[in-house]
Amino acid sequence: MQKSFWQAGHKPTLFSAFLYFDLSFMVWVLLGPLAVQIATDLVLSPAQKGLMVATPVLAGALLRIVMGVLVDQIKPKMAGLIGQLIVISALATAWLHGIQNFQQALLLGMFLGVAGASFAVALPLASRWYPPEHQGTALGIAGAGNSGTVFAALFAPGLAVAFGWNNVFGLALIPLLMVLVVYMIYAKDSPDAPPAKSLSQYLAILKDKDAWWFMFFYSVTFGGFVGLASSLTIYFNDLYHLGPVVAGYATAACVFAGSLVRPIGGYIADRIGGIRTLLLMYGLASVLLVIMSLGQPSLTSALLVTVPVMAVLGMGNGAVFQLVPQRFRKEIGVMTGLVGMAGGIGGFYLAASLGWFKQMTGSYQIGLLIFSGLAVLAILGLTGVKNRWRTTWGSAAATSAKV
Repeated sequence: MQKSFWQAGHKPTLFSAFLYFDLSFMVWVLLGPLAVQIATDLVLSPAQKGLMVATPVLAGALLRIVMGVLVDQIKPKMAGLIGQLIVISALATAWLHGIQNFQQALLLGMFLGVAGASFAVALPLASRWYPPEHQGTALGIAGAGNSGTVFAALFAPGLAVAFGWNNVFGLALIPLLMVLVVYMIYAKDSPDAPPAKSLSQYLAILKDKDAWWFMFFYSVTFGGFVGLASSLTIYFNDLYHLGPVVAGYATAACVFAGSLVRPIGGYIADRIGGIRTLLLMYGLASVLLVIMSLGQPSLTSALLVTVPVMAVLGMGNGAVFQLVPQRFRKEIGVMTGLVGMAGGIGGFYLAASLGWFKQMTGSYQIGLLIFSGLAVLAILGLTGVKNRWRTTWGSAAATSAKV
């Protein structure tokens, strides 16, 4: 990493964006690591379990557009402040009143979706401070807030055993309030903010086929990452009969791999180009998902497949966001919202379909094979657009960054 990266931009904002994103992602997927215990108490079926962990993912996806609009209208810092206060209020309510049934669990999941929408705030908040040649690295650092999903898997099941799963909602408020204070003091909006966009300009972007390609590419990389992050505790508990705490540790190892390497994906893409990086990641993901679908005899062999799956998807996330700001520099707020929404929809589909196929067929195999097929489709899509991209907005005359 060049020294000049640390001289560019605004470090307090970059790290405030990272912390806000990190803690938001922790609570966004909180129902996943707690699912085994919640499902036991509320007597949920496999499909209900799948829907419960998938609901925050879908809500987060759809709310990313709302947050993207807010970012443009009232600036990223204020949008992030509102989001944090809503999530803190929802968790406090769940903690004080308790979750008595499946419907209340879904309702909490919808409010936790606001935390998932933090993506559409944290990335523009950081991105607007950095020049094009450092976008991959800056967005990789801010985007490494994906690692918050690790904390949920690592600590939530153990805390639930010690204090009861409902009290985990109350305990989560402690770090959330601390980060809220840091964010209020240190995050600053970049003076180089693009003017606010009208709704018609949002809709206009959807007429650009490149926008749809980016949405699809991210629905596979991020959708795979967050769909598995939400489902793996149930998956390990179900297939290898692990207790909730050990299943949480196994999930944390997988999620840690996927979030740790996101900046590496952005960095590699800055070096060899986002298209080349993505072709490699999708190829590996499709093969690994097929192997995962066959079922592994032991937890060790399962982790030897699942950890690389998450790592490859995580690097793919970084690579997609090396390309997006180059193609849509002026519309980065809108595109972050749209692409992030598509990623969340991919995650909702994967988490919900795994629960549904488990209930219908007794196995997760078909759900994993279909998602492997989506990675193959992404390879075909990239192969189709790469020449056009490299000769238009990605040509050496148009940008100093590698495409």
